Amino acid sequence: MQDHFKDKAHTWDKGTVQVNGAKVIADAIVKNIDITKDMEIMDFGVGTGLLGFEIAKLCKKVYGVDMSPSMLQKLEEKNSPELHIEAICQDIVKEPLSMKFDGVVSSMTLHHVEHLESFFQSIYKNLNENGFIAIADLELEDGTFHSDNTGVHHFGFDEKTLHDAVSKCGFKNINFEKINTINKPQRDFGVFLLTARK
Repeated sequence: MQDHFKDKAHTWDKGTVQVNGAKVIADAIVKNIDITKDMEIMDFGVGTGLLGFEIAKLCKKVYGVDMSPSMLQKLEEKNSPELHIEAICQDIVKEPLSMKFDGVVSSMTLHHVEHLESFFQSIYKNLNENGFIAIADLELEDGTFHSDNTGVHHFGFDEKTLHDAVSKCGFKNINFEKINTINKPQRDFGVFLLTARK
């Protein structure tokens, strides 16, 4: 399994786009979802935990799933007894987890997932009844967001296409909300939050 983030992991938490973006996404999730102290939540594409640690402050436990050992190593360095994320290095589309969660959160990871339907089917099975998903990613873009598109399978997302994929897998109460704009020299990029229930 190739680690596309091996070189980026060391400086990831120094990037203002990543740090500020994760905080905006965390705030948007909390505004839309009532996260309680008894919940166990999966952070898909947890990376160094920028979103996961914000969510961990509010719930019982966060399980951080990622395919990059380098990013998870940085996450482990930030773990403490008070604020802890359990790291899982796994491709959950190819090897689904057997665990159940009250919710799945994700920050800017979906565009790295090749087979969307397989992914949504997988996490649907991982959710408890009425469990939620709260997934943030890029609105449709022209492929210039990343300087290197290695490992990028989607140049953002069209709302209707994503809505159809999520609906087809059984999710209900599907909602989209634009929550952020990332300003880059070449153009501005919109970020949405998709929420839905099992």
